Amino acid sequence: MFGHRSDGRRLSDVDPIVRVTPYLMPMRCDSMVNLEHKLDYEQLARYIAAKSAEGEKVTFMQIIIAAYVRTISQHPEINRFIMNKQYYARNNCSVSFTMLKNPQDHNSNETTCRILFDLTDTLFDVRDRMNAAVEANRGDAADDAFVVKLASFALSVPGLATFMAAVVKLLDRYGLCPKALTDELPFYSGMFITNNASIGLHHVWHHIYNFGNVSMFIGMGMVMKEATVDANGNARMKRWLPLGITVDERVCSGAHYAAFFADITKYMAHPEMLETPPEEVLFDKGVEYHVAKIAK
Repeated sequence: MFGHRSDGRRLSDVDPIVRVTPYLMPMRCDSMVNLEHKLDYEQLARYIAAKSAEGEKVTFMQIIIAAYVRTISQHPEINRFIMNKQYYARNNCSVSFTMLKNPQDHNSNETTCRILFDLTDTLFDVRDRMNAAVEANRGDAADDAFVVKLASFALSVPGLATFMAAVVKLLDRYGLCPKALTDELPFYSGMFITNNASIGLHHVWHHIYNFGNVSMFIGMGMVMKEATVDANGNARMKRWLPLGITVDERVCSGAHYAAFFADITKYMAHPEMLETPPEEVLFDKGVEYHVAKIAK
């Protein structure tokens, strides 16, 4: 309340033109902007194969998330969110995704993961954090995630889910939502990502939830082929990994977004740059956070 939240610090020095946009577009569904990007699948596949030969296994999704974490370390403005028309600097770097408990069975139950990253994380740190979270939630014998248990409880009594959602939204609006919820629910993350390719679907431009404070959604799709012409004028089929990206345009200026996407696309195209920590990490004023590395 009064500008204090468990998941962020209220900002008062935002550009007035940017700061007024929540009054013109009060909900995230008002302000969604969609972008499409195509990753060079063949180049990344060669990189992944080379790392595997060295004993370092990484995935496309891990590269994308590592690129996001690295870019946030240089552009903290993107890691902001808006609540009750006020701007907040998020006090964590978090990414959420949904996974099947049994990836070999499309009828398997789903669960969600919300992972905290340190802004000094390398690609391998990101991989280790993701692998640990997936391993903890995989298999029918694994304990259900907090969000699954909460949803099951809310649905156990008719009308309870509607009441609980309304109460959480009201508390959240005034910064009174319990930290236990903002720490566990996947809707309180800087980015949500979905790997549609894993279930045989095309990439999507996913909506950003009005519940919670997710400011970016990335949808990975199935590999696509396109006819291209090389520098010598020879035609060939080239494979791309398409991404559908949805952002809340109110979070920062267009110039900040342009700089962010220039860097994240650079890191996704050249993941070798993510193998070492950044030389410098930038934070919003008054907001600094760290997450301990996973012991090996």
